Amino acid sequence: MQQHFGGRPPTSRSVLLAEVAQATQRLADAGVPSPRNDAEELAAFVHGVKRGELHSVKDADFDARYWEVVARREQREPLQHITGRAYFRYLELQVGPGVFVPRPETESVVGWAIDAVRAMDVVEPLIVDLCTGSGAIALALAQEVPRSRVHAVELSEEALRWTRKNMAGSRVDLRQGNALDAFPDLDGQVDLVISNPPYIPLTEWEYVAPEARDYDPELALFSGEDGLDLIRGLERTAHRLLRPGGVVVVEHADTQGGQVPWVFTEERGWADAADHPDLNNRPRFATARRALP
Repeated sequence: MQQHFGGRPPTSRSVLLAEVAQATQRLADAGVPSPRNDAEELAAFVHGVKRGELHSVKDADFDARYWEVVARREQREPLQHITGRAYFRYLELQVGPGVFVPRPETESVVGWAIDAVRAMDVVEPLIVDLCTGSGAIALALAQEVPRSRVHAVELSEEALRWTRKNMAGSRVDLRQGNALDAFPDLDGQVDLVISNPPYIPLTEWEYVAPEARDYDPELALFSGEDGLDLIRGLERTAHRLLRPGGVVVVEHADTQGGQVPWVFTEERGWADAADHPDLNNRPRFATARRALP
């Protein structure tokens, strides 16, 4: 006879955790980049608990709808479209069809921007977010730089349905319009311009992950043959908006690190153009300072 000492007899693995393990394998076989994470997030979503509480779901409470959402994720539908939520820094955002899902890589872009703003000798820094999408960047800056005055612009009406939900009750000034001619009332006054614009080359379409290529709006993804068309336009917008000494921060693809800083040249009124890595040490965003007179 097997004996047990010093506590309760070991219990068998819960039904839910066993199903999560099976779902993890299915998602891995489907090519999902983070199968364990997604299997757990979907389980937490269906059962109305946090990921760390999955072990508390009783066997009798296992919801077979779990396999319905796993099947959707197997087809590479974005996790965030299934759950309707995306996490970004300290925010939980509503997302779905028609709006770009914020990526973890952008968190390091915002982190750099926050440090830059805090280092400025400005009581109420003026910030503009161009191509705001879900509003992730603008809302993070408004939350983490409490005395900032944050303005954001988005062109797509479909995206704005989500942006307005996320910004409801916030102090961000949200406008609909083209980033290239936005905020003429702020010309020469802005301390920081930040943007996560479309930057994927049209020639790279077939290599884009299905979650982005098939579900994110094309307007938020592609920008000309080399991916830099909109960034070139935003360079002029940022120069118009910024005060002398103000800073621009622009995200780009990890393959464009050697190109984007050259958009912000001294001849065009910039100084200190540089590129920066993300948390995975891949080139992720460029910064420049509007030159002093």
